[in-house]
Amino acid sequence: MNGPQTLEAPQAPAMEVARHPIKFTGTGSEYFRIWIVNLLLILVTVGLYYPWAKTRKLKYFYSNTQIAGYALDFHGSPKQMLRGFLLMVGFFFVYSMAGKASPFAGGIAGLAFALLWPALMRASLQFRLANTSWRGLRFQFTGTLPGIYKALGKPLLGMILIGALAGALMSTKSALGAFLGFLSVLGIYALLPYAYYCLKRYQHDHYAYAQLQTEFRATFPEVFKVFLKTAGVGLGILLAGGVLIAILASASLFSAFNGGGNSGGMDSLVRIVPVLIIVAFLLQFVPLPYFQSKMQNLLWTQTGSRLVRFKSELQFLPLFKQTVLNWVLIVVTLGLYWPFAQIALMRLKLQAITVHMRVNPDTLVSQARPVGSTGVGDAAVDLAGIDLGL
Repeated sequence: MNGPQTLEAPQAPAMEVARHPIKFTGTGSEYFRIWIVNLLLILVTVGLYYPWAKTRKLKYFYSNTQIAGYALDFHGSPKQMLRGFLLMVGFFFVYSMAGKASPFAGGIAGLAFALLWPALMRASLQFRLANTSWRGLRFQFTGTLPGIYKALGKPLLGMILIGALAGALMSTKSALGAFLGFLSVLGIYALLPYAYYCLKRYQHDHYAYAQLQTEFRATFPEVFKVFLKTAGVGLGILLAGGVLIAILASASLFSAFNGGGNSGGMDSLVRIVPVLIIVAFLLQFVPLPYFQSKMQNLLWTQTGSRLVRFKSELQFLPLFKQTVLNWVLIVVTLGLYWPFAQIALMRLKLQAITVHMRVNPDTLVSQARPVGSTGVGDAAVDLAGIDLGL
């Protein structure tokens, strides 16, 4: 597909930067009614209602997301999404049956799915953007099929080779083979930051609206730094907890050796339990909000074009507090708070983003023109209706 060309200055002279904070107007009570009906119908239809549920959810979230006073809209067809849903169910069924037949067949099916995954990813991006509009104009995703394989080829190939090596080593059934296989699996995790960067660069380089197309300016070292800092946060929590537990354990031993008896030692050991709970709590609720806030700010602040850019200022502390509050209330309400939690998180994340425009939106709408395409890609998306929620 031929991507749209950047709007040139003679057609739309650059103006003062106009800042448009994204506004989210959805409420938990409104979305709860949609969510509960969706949930019940999905259960009654044994999952077949999922595409209709997804469509209703997207329409609600999009219609309550406003940029410069105008809301987004979602135009996807549930019947279209049903075909994609059944296709994905079929893939997972074949993979499951192959794994039960033999490890070799399961490996072949897993390899086939891994090789097909980039194409499904691109189809999902095309479907979601092609069915999203603002002020009556559809967005587009201009990434090509060879482009995504080129973007993800190296990390995907590395993961496949490392996975095959790990499987071969573990199949030897020796202690050394199991250990080396475990180290090989760690190599897959080591590739994840690079794979994540390649995927996000492919995504954020190909968003388009009217005659504008985004470019992605973040570098791999910047993305890797977020992963590294997140790992540091997790390790810091573990280290601090370990030091505190070691101090309490030493105190219990010192008390026992100095005539404190079992009661003094037991008192100290009992203090270790709250420390373990706090460490587990922090590991559960600190690293992920930290990663989400830092990564959202990096990805969207480094996305845009000469005339339209984004600025994200999502703060860790509010996201951390909201995440903890959400999970507490979800547990207390036995899951019924889930739609309220989704609304609260969506509002926090979206309203942290501001759109900076050097062009009047009216100019974009008035000068918009049809964008050419190969036809094949569009037909494939229409046939599959795949939406992976990206």
